[in-house]
Amino acid sequence: MSKADIDNYKLNKVFTAPIPVLSAEDQELLNEVKAHRTTPRDARFPTQNQANHCWNRYNEWLLCLKSTKDEEGCKGMRNMALQVCPSIWSDKWDEERGEGIYPGINVGK
Repeated sequence: MSKADIDNYKLNKVFTAPIPVLSAEDQELLNEVKAHRTTPRDARFPTQNQANHCWNRYNEWLLCLKSTKDEEGCKGMRNMALQVCPSIWSDKWDEERGEGIYPGINVGK
């Protein structure tokens, strides 16, 4: 059995209607959703409470910015921080950084 056959079998177990033909735009969106990954498990934070993991990921991103000065290169780290942190926290920290009162790593521009 080929990988395509296995994938179709799995899909047919979940969806009973036939898979529609997707437009190029829809296929691109579907591929983007399939490729989306969340932050990997971090053994330093084994509990369900991920507050420390969030704080650490956000500051790791800032450390990357501080050491490389390359926002595009650190984009993946920013995405991992945003995936594990509640948006209200990251928005607050972004505002605090803009005002110069953020208690974590100071990137300084």
